[in-house]
Amino acid sequence: MSEANLEKALIGGGCFWCTEAIFTGLRGVKSAQPGYAGGRRENPSYEQVCSGATGHAEVVEVVFDPREIDYGDILRVFYTTHDPTQLNRQGNDVGTQYRSVIFALDAAQEATARAVTKEIAESGIWPDPIVTEIAGPAVFWEAEEKHHDYFARNPETAYCSAVVAPKVAKARKMYRDRLKA
Repeated sequence: MSEANLEKALIGGGCFWCTEAIFTGLRGVKSAQPGYAGGRRENPSYEQVCSGATGHAEVVEVVFDPREIDYGDILRVFYTTHDPTQLNRQGNDVGTQYRSVIFALDAAQEATARAVTKEIAESGIWPDPIVTEIAGPAVFWEAEEKHHDYFARNPETAYCSAVVAPKVAKARKMYRDRLKA
């Protein structure tokens, strides 16, 4: 498979450890890298982003093969594996760095993001209004190495056990037919 045939999605669903762990297991996803986007500082650190002062969100850059999973389905998984009705938070993680956000990389992605958002809102999955920000392209800054594959390397930590593991289990149950072998 040539790199030229792959596409990217840039999404933030709160903690990037959760989002990365969910997408890494999906068939058609070639990589899911944690990082930061949407802020004012070049090459920010985790500590700077967590302070809330940079304007960045924790995001995951998902590289995928659209012949195996398309952008719309990436967004459907995204919308069903985090709470897109919570403004600037996910559970106990509070601040703009944990906002629900889709950085559409081109006009086609923006149109798909708006259509899928409307589809999910009308489905009634979430009783409250969706507050996910749909923004234009943003520079992706890869997170420090210690954040890569965090859940896979640290499943027994309190945060992973209490927060990440239930989200990953939910995604694996909901999308069993889309998991990698």
